[in-house]
Amino acid sequence: MQTIWLSGAEWLAVLRIGLGLWWLESWRHKDKKGWFERGTGIAWAADVAGRHRWGLVRTGFRRVVEPRPKVMAYLVVYAELALGLGLVTGFLTPVALVAGLLLNLLYLVLMIHDWAEQGQNAMMALISLVALFAMAWQTWSLDSAIGLFP
Repeated sequence: MQTIWLSGAEWLAVLRIGLGLWWLESWRHKDKKGWFERGTGIAWAADVAGRHRWGLVRTGFRRVVEPRPKVMAYLVVYAELALGLGLVTGFLTPVALVAGLLLNLLYLVLMIHDWAEQGQNAMMALISLVALFAMAWQTWSLDSAIGLFP
């Protein structure tokens, strides 16, 4: 593989780190007080799910998320932080890539009718797949430094 400036593995590390920074930005710009104290994030998602045209989404949200809004708020917010930190540092990278892919797919399905969000979720999912199958933890990562996932 020929590349310019960096090796192929280094470019994949750049892609992985960029995805991690995207997750960190998702976490940074969230109104944590709103999410944790007023339940704004889960309330918004409940509204979206309640109007969803797919019954499976409405039912799944009612059964899994609505009974535990505070737990889910913390789970979403801190999952984004953990994904960002894991991808930027390259720690447990394959785990972070799979978890991020699943979270993006959940967001994609929940917001299937919100085209403004779909581009972001589709691109983040695509980057996760590429980074996972190209094993983007081989360079510039704690995984590589400590010999995880050779």
